[in-house]
Amino acid sequence: EVQLVESGGGLVQAGGSLRLSCAASGFTFDDYDIGWFRQAPGQEREGVASITNSDGSTYYADSVKGRFTISRDNGKRMVYLQMNSLKPEDTGVYYCNRDQFWGQGTQVTVSS
Repeated sequence: EVQLVESGGGLVQAGGSLRLSCAASGFTFDDYDIGWFRQAPGQEREGVASITNSDGSTYYADSVKGRFTISRDNGKRMVYLQMNSLKPEDTGVYYCNRDQFWGQGTQVTVSS
């Protein structure tokens, strides 16, 4: 069974940092690209960042470029999202994703 479990969310002031973690199990981790999405209240879920399995190439949404960094540790089956210079508009539930599989999400709240 594919499982993705996020952690690391919380409440932080604008300008602060958080590091989200995604623990993966139930599949051959090295074979898959992994992404982070987020959903703010009343808004659609949007892609934030992704990382390939092959060479670790990364993609970022324009809104987070230069502030967020995605990384993966294949040995630990983990994907991380380092979020710096957080803004109130970064508030939302952050989800780890692989194809049609989603984690339960972790709440990030950035106060102004």
